[in-house]
Amino acid sequence: MLDADICVDILAGVGDVLRQRIEMALPGTLVTSAVALAEVMGSAVRRGGLIETRRLFGAIPVLPFDRPAAEAYATTLSNRGCPGRLIAAHALALDLTLVTGRERDFADVPRLRVENWMLPL
Repeated sequence: MLDADICVDILAGVGDVLRQRIEMALPGTLVTSAVALAEVMGSAVRRGGLIETRRLFGAIPVLPFDRPAAEAYATTLSNRGCPGRLIAAHALALDLTLVTGRERDFADVPRLRVENWMLPL
């Protein structure tokens, strides 16, 4: 599950490593959360990148944030930002690995599998 920061990095064209990892991913294995969509769309409205953002989320399936994800959120609480914790909870509820460039932000979330796609392969 791609977090919002990785989606922003994709839109910004940041990093050859990220591009390689996306190209190496098996078809149909990349998804993101409706929470990430909301966060990235909010940013796109402010910076004027709606067309590219809609194209990205047309290519990457967006999974609905549902009751199991909401219940998993209780295990992710800390003093860190809410949207990232909601995305982490969504990944936990679906037993998915969270793909991020900021793995330290999620180090304290029990049982969450995290991959940093900004690191060299």
